[in-house]
Amino acid sequence: MKKIGMKRVGYAVISKRVLCALTIILQFEWIVFIAYRASVTNKVVDMLLSAIAFVMAFYVVNSDMKPYFKLTWVFIILFLPIVGCPAYFMFGRAEMTKRKRQRFHEISGVYRKVRMQEKADEKKPLCETIAKQDRQLYRQTSYIANMAGYPVYENQKTHYYESGEAMLSQFLSDLRTAKEYIFMEYFIIEPGVMFDAILEILEEKVQQGVKVRVIYDDIGCIKTVPPKYDRYLRSKGIECACFNRFRPFLSVVMNNRDHRKITVIDGRIAYTGGLNLADEYINEKKRFGYWKDAGIRIEGDAAYSFATMFLEMWGFINKTHGEDELMGLINRSDRECEAAESHPDTTQDAQGYIQPYADSPYIKEPIAENVYLNIINNAKDYVYIFTPYLIIGSELQTALANAAKSGVDVRIVTPDIPDKKMTFLLTQSHYGSLLDAGVKIYQFTPGFIHSKCILADDAYAVVGTINFDFRSLYMHFECGVLLYRTASVLQLKEDMEKTFAVSRQMPTDFCRKRKLPVRLMQAALRLFEPVF
Repeated sequence: MKKIGMKRVGYAVISKRVLCALTIILQFEWIVFIAYRASVTNKVVDMLLSAIAFVMAFYVVNSDMKPYFKLTWVFIILFLPIVGCPAYFMFGRAEMTKRKRQRFHEISGVYRKVRMQEKADEKKPLCETIAKQDRQLYRQTSYIANMAGYPVYENQKTHYYESGEAMLSQFLSDLRTAKEYIFMEYFIIEPGVMFDAILEILEEKVQQGVKVRVIYDDIGCIKTVPPKYDRYLRSKGIECACFNRFRPFLSVVMNNRDHRKITVIDGRIAYTGGLNLADEYINEKKRFGYWKDAGIRIEGDAAYSFATMFLEMWGFINKTHGEDELMGLINRSDRECEAAESHPDTTQDAQGYIQPYADSPYIKEPIAENVYLNIINNAKDYVYIFTPYLIIGSELQTALANAAKSGVDVRIVTPDIPDKKMTFLLTQSHYGSLLDAGVKIYQFTPGFIHSKCILADDAYAVVGTINFDFRSLYMHFECGVLLYRTASVLQLKEDMEKTFAVSRQMPTDFCRKRKLPVRLMQAALRLFEPVF
């Protein structure tokens, strides 16, 4: 990145952040000011605004939104209509616009059909075997297959990484083995030690004729790269697409972010987890103490699911169906097969089952949340959770509490050093009822935990990008991988036990002992919880 000039990049990033913040704030304030002035000077306008607020509240009550969030928005809309009505329109609606939703549905339909039909004769006996072996697993995998359109795989090699720095060496090594293509889709990329090393390899691979494609989220990268950074990558021969490019006007589309973290190499190796491509994720840059994250490496046919996941987003951004890319993935070349055979085995022996899956705001079904709920509700001995944010609705709150009350050892790890103070206060506001129910909550004392993982009974786990918060569960494009009795499940358990040992367990009276101003602040924040 020195080739561009770090100082110039810094100025560009700062100006981009300032532009974004000022534009949104000024436009929102202008809308509120106009509505306020019109309502206080004209009784007809005031009555009309009240009528709009009533109609909007009626709409919210009859929507598919969770009851908890309905209550929040109805309160804001009815009691603060001048602020509540535009705020709901801009920040309260999880769904995409109708046109975008239709386009994504058309594109994903193409890939879903091929994913589920490819080697269907081989997958049917596998499903029958799972049904006989573990009915709970069968129900979970069937739910993901039916709702998300992703098949289950067996005999895939997996390896769990407890930090970014632990994963980086293998990650770079795998990139160097690419013969056909490299797909990378990330919420955040930032020039520095990590991304510069990656970019150097990508440039080399382009020169060797490897197809390299990168997707990044423009809002996610608003603090990290200058405007139109995709042009810079394209100048290197890297195909690049920018998700939801920032436009200088308020739009409901800005609510939806591509929060996924995916790398696919030749359809045989895939990575996902909480790790973005920036230096704090490998602790080269200290921001909030030690940055703890999680990543998982998958080697085998399941990488194909992540490749189609990437191509869906690529087609959505570029307004193409990607049939050529799809056929290229299905009819893999002999060169790719030879590369896979000659690749050194760096993981433990393949075992168990895995099922990659994606969730998106264009689907009304809360797939990510329901996968979590299924694991929690069926746990027999324990449920362990890593999450940077704990901003959950009544379904997850009740499931966690009921599990603890029934004797399941429920443990949740959140950060001790937060990245966002208001969000952290909101996270801690959820401790009270969980602690009272017997849930054990730990705060990671070395710093900030960004991992998004759940583990139950030495058997079931999910590693991915999905936080336990409103935005991840309902508004963002996310991904994860369901793991059943793989080597990585026990690797995750070992990491969790080590993490408990360096974290402080929160006392059951933690919330009750907090000062009154803090509790009042948390109560106020809970009113605006769906926005966080």
